[in-house]
Amino acid sequence: MKTKRHPYILLTILFLVLTGTFIISLGIGAVWISPAEVISALSGGSGNGFILFEYRLPRGLMAIIIGASLAVAGAILQGILRNPLASPDVIGITKGAGLFAVFVLIVFPGASMLALPVSAFTGAAVIAIILMLFSRSKGAKPHTLALVGVALGAICQAGIQYFTIKFPDNVNTTLLWLTGSLWGRGWEELWILLPCLLLIPILIIFTSKLDILNLGDDIALGLGERTVLVRYTLLTLAVILTGLSVAVAGSIGFIGLIAPHVARRLVGSRAKYVLPLSAVTGALFLLIADAIGRGIVPPVEIPAGIVTAGIGAPYFLYLLRQEQGK
Repeated sequence: MKTKRHPYILLTILFLVLTGTFIISLGIGAVWISPAEVISALSGGSGNGFILFEYRLPRGLMAIIIGASLAVAGAILQGILRNPLASPDVIGITKGAGLFAVFVLIVFPGASMLALPVSAFTGAAVIAIILMLFSRSKGAKPHTLALVGVALGAICQAGIQYFTIKFPDNVNTTLLWLTGSLWGRGWEELWILLPCLLLIPILIIFTSKLDILNLGDDIALGLGERTVLVRYTLLTLAVILTGLSVAVAGSIGFIGLIAPHVARRLVGSRAKYVLPLSAVTGALFLLIADAIGRGIVPPVEIPAGIVTAGIGAPYFLYLLRQEQGK
């Protein structure tokens, strides 16, 4: 598995681009704030500090964390399933989280703020457990899990549609959440994402094991790896990252699919480079999508999930055509 040159230089460049994009994005909205004013306010200067610190700063930080989490989860799933088209939304984990969260939003609209992340994580975990059960069946292969995930995602989507039709009074809130949006999110929601900041660095420990899994189960077993334990551990971490992200921002698709592909094109297939580069790429992708959504026709906002779908859907078709060609 060869890697392209200077992966750390590419990572540094992307990180600098992310920093610059973050500063610019803080100024985009119904009230335009120049980058110089943003830097001044963040440094303690006067001006538009209230708008920045109460609304745009937590929203920008959430975009970075959620984008990185979904991208890393996608890279993990593509590695353990050995399927380049796998991602949290494609194999049903995002849909499972969405179904349980929609149930809470519609049936228990007065539930506490903690109920939403708990329900979203539970939904993602249920789909993951079903995938694990299928993986334990005799003759099951990694690509089989991807197909099962697609079917489970379709079932969850049908359940979501049922709830929106059965309970039309709360459909507006539900639809906004399902499209994937950071609108109205603040510091309280940001605290929910703190475990993601701990999990992403921990996953670096498993990069060598992920590379071994990519060689195939027979070779991995021959090298002494406990493939089942490693695969389940990585899948659990991917579920946590996805569940927390969906709980805060709703169903944002295609980041977990596109970011790992971009990373592999830049630095090759080694996980120790792909995972951190996927995280930065995913964070940059969602940050740009959210900035476009709130800046294209202010004060009206377009949910970030719609922007990512508009970019990601054609790319998914492109990848699908490439896989068919192979």
